[in-house]
Formats: sequence, structure tokens, C-alpha cells
Amino acid sequence: MSQPSTATSATAHSVWPDWNTAAQAVIETGRQAAQRGWVPATAGNFSVRAADGLVAITRSGVDKGAMVLTDILRQPAGQALLPGSSAEAELHLRLYADHPTLGAVFHTHNLAASVLGRLHVAHGRIVLEGWELQKALQGIRTHETRVHLPVFANTQDIAALANEVSAHFALAPADTVLAPGYVIAGHGLYAWGSDARQAWRHLEALDVLLAQVLALRA
Repeated sequence: MSQPSTATSATAHSVWPDWNTAAQAVIETGRQAAQRGWVPATAGNFSVRAADGLVAITRSGVDKGAMVLTDILRQPAGQALLPGSSAEAELHLRLYADHPTLGAVFHTHNLAASVLGRLHVAHGRIVLEGWELQKALQGIRTHETRVHLPVFANTQDIAALANEVSAHFALAPADTVLAPGYVIAGHGLYAWGSDARQAWRHLEALDVLLAQVLALRA
């Protein structure tokens, strides 16, 4: 399966794609995620940073596998959520504010992520070690690296969760290798990257890694 991509590379972080290109990347990501069974019912949300201080982000309550352009909001970064936004859009915008090089944030309701999140929420992390696919994550060069995937308790207080996530990544010890994502217990997986292509790679890799961890526990 091909990976969603943007027509204008955001890798250099100097020019983000125009909003229409970003929105099409969101639509394609939703379609592929639906094919994987990662966004049942109207679950999940996806965003891609666009030019002119905008973010292309999914509207609340839509089937992510059958989105059209009107299902994507033209959200100004750093401003109040638009009408029709998912409450979880705040998590996307906070990540973009905290990490200026991020170009895409994807959230899915993967089975392994939601289950392992409940099993590991008391520990606050899932440690990935010994899996070859870890090297699909940006900056990881060997399966021997201990990669920490943070786990947060599920909550309806999204503002508090955004603060908790922000603090966790800002205050992590320098010798801790953090995954480009996190898990919400009983809920699902967030993953991100410098653009839509890298964010998809991280999302796909983390899904398989978590499935491997779950299978090993079984």
C-alpha cells in the first residue's frame, strides 16, 4: 500500500504544502487507515500542517474512510478550535505549537495500542526493545535501542491531557529515547512526523510493534 504524501516536501520545514494539498493528504490517510481497520465508526483524527499558519484537520463525526474536502477544516494554528472540530484537535494543535518541525499528526484506534495502553498505564510507558522494525522510527539505528512509548490515562479533559503530554516530552531525561508518538489507554495511538509520509511510516511501524508486543505477552 502506498504511503500518503504531500506534493510539497515539508522535510526542510521552510515551506509547508498549500492547504488543498494538505487536505488531500489527510483524506488519503483516512482512507488508508480505514482499510486497516484503525478508525472504526467515526473514530480517529488526522491533521497536516499547511502554509499560511493553517492546519488541515478532520471534522468531528465523519467516516474517516469516506472523507471529502468539506470534511476537512481550515484550522488556524494557535487559535480557538473551529465549530465542528473534534475536542481532540487540541492535542494536534498543541503538538504543532510545541514542535515547530512537525508536519503531520495522526490518531487511530488501533486494537493493540488501546489494549496495551490499559495494561501499561500504571507504568506510564511501553518499552520497545529487540524488534527490528524499531529502525523504521526516525533516528533509531539498532533494534537494541530501548524506545519509550508514553502511555497516558484516558480522559475527557483534553486540555489537561494536552498539558500532560507537553510536559512529558519537554521534561524527559536526555538519555531517554522517546518514540514519535504516544498511547492513550483504552483509546488508541498518536503518531507524527515531519510530513504526512513520515507520520504514516511511524503510525504503521508503531502499530506493528505494539501488535508484536501484545502477541509476545499472549
